[in-house]
Amino acid sequence: MTFFKSKKFIISAIVIVILIATNIVTSALGPSANEAAKFSDELSYRSNLGKCPTRPAGTMALQVVKTFEQSHSLRDVKLKIVNEKWADKYFVSDYKIQYDPFSKVLDLNFNCPEPLMKVQIYKNGGTESYEAILVDNGQLFDPTYEALLKSEKKLTHDLPYLALPVGEMEDKVQSDVTNLVKEMRPELRRKLSEVILNDNKELTIILSINGHPSSVFMGPDEWGEKMGKLDKIVNYMELKEKIPAVINLTNSKKVVVKFKDKF
Repeated sequence: MTFFKSKKFIISAIVIVILIATNIVTSALGPSANEAAKFSDELSYRSNLGKCPTRPAGTMALQVVKTFEQSHSLRDVKLKIVNEKWADKYFVSDYKIQYDPFSKVLDLNFNCPEPLMKVQIYKNGGTESYEAILVDNGQLFDPTYEALLKSEKKLTHDLPYLALPVGEMEDKVQSDVTNLVKEMRPELRRKLSEVILNDNKELTIILSINGHPSSVFMGPDEWGEKMGKLDKIVNYMELKEKIPAVINLTNSKKVVVKFKDKF
């Protein structure tokens, strides 16, 4: 546990003995902290940063503490978070802040979403584009989010790509693709290299199995049902030490598998 330090708080030998006796370790809330607390003569602060990148989430925690110190009002904290869009600014998808007036402890609990894919978003009829990170709650985050997670080794693999036709990303498509990838078995998701949606809303998935590509044609519908079949096919083929070069699931009642190489 990491603790916020008060400017007025002077660490003495007596305090150190007390802290050691109570098994508490103190340090300033910084970019290496997952939890933080601040002790003063009157108030104590504890924060759990969950799966968030520490630097931005820690900055938000400091902002919350500063605001609460000024008025001791959770309402003021809530207004600041909403009006200044702290959650969006610091990549926080969920937060819970509680204050116990008896123990005078302020608890801050933050969490952040899991990144799923990189996606290219087109604007102005396809003349402009920008890259974003699709996360597991269906939102699009700035690419900085991926970089921060990787720098802290909270993300240890490269994200697959989502390729879309020129045009704004539709909300339903964004939601459907998010749910599809999020619900994939982790072992299968790690094989995901690219997700392609064409102008006819037909889905193609490119898997990478031991460095070999496998193209999976999912068609325009029934993606959830077909993903269950795909999982079973890939698992079975791996046991047989074969790489399916093409898996055609366009017709959910008829699965066509073509092979190319062996492991």
